[in-house]
Amino acid sequence: MIRLLIADDHAIVRDGLKQIFAQESDLEVMGEAADGREVLDCLRKVSFDLLLLDMSMPGTSGVELITLLRARQPNLNMLVLSMHNSPQVAMQALKAGANGYIPKSCETELLLSAIRKVALGHGFIAPELAEKMVFDATAPVHPARHGELSGREREIALMLTNGMGVKEIAQQLAISHKTVSTHKRRVLEKLNLSSLADLIRYTLQHDLQN
Repeated sequence: MIRLLIADDHAIVRDGLKQIFAQESDLEVMGEAADGREVLDCLRKVSFDLLLLDMSMPGTSGVELITLLRARQPNLNMLVLSMHNSPQVAMQALKAGANGYIPKSCETELLLSAIRKVALGHGFIAPELAEKMVFDATAPVHPARHGELSGREREIALMLTNGMGVKEIAQQLAISHKTVSTHKRRVLEKLNLSSLADLIRYTLQHDLQN
């Protein structure tokens, strides 16, 4: 029996996953969490074999949460189930300590296969993402320009690449959405990048999360 902890801030997603898992004789949901704090609480209070983790939740989440969980429980099996169908985000999650990564757009059978493999201690990447990651590895390296960023710009850049949205960043930093958007635009301009995907790739290439 594979005991699961589901971490997602949307109740409808958690309920849907529980309905899927209820039909599988070898899967059992032991608990659920809606944010990073609840995940950390469950880590202490709930016995489970695999954490099914969303990348974007209120409070501590994404790469920061994965890194924290890996530090607190080195043998924890973590499978990220995320709305971000991006090889750059997947690579960040894996570098932080996740065992696998799969987008929410995947088929149910692929999700079940991923859960069973990760629960055994194996890694798993959705096939379409794995293929993109191979091509990304050969992409040209962006010149290092992050020394031009202000402290606030760098902070927001890392929050963006950690999977946080403009609204979530504004709430956490107690600033307006417009201010966050302005910082985001300036970051892209200073680094000579054109998109969030480019920013994520830049962050990985220059190891800015560490």
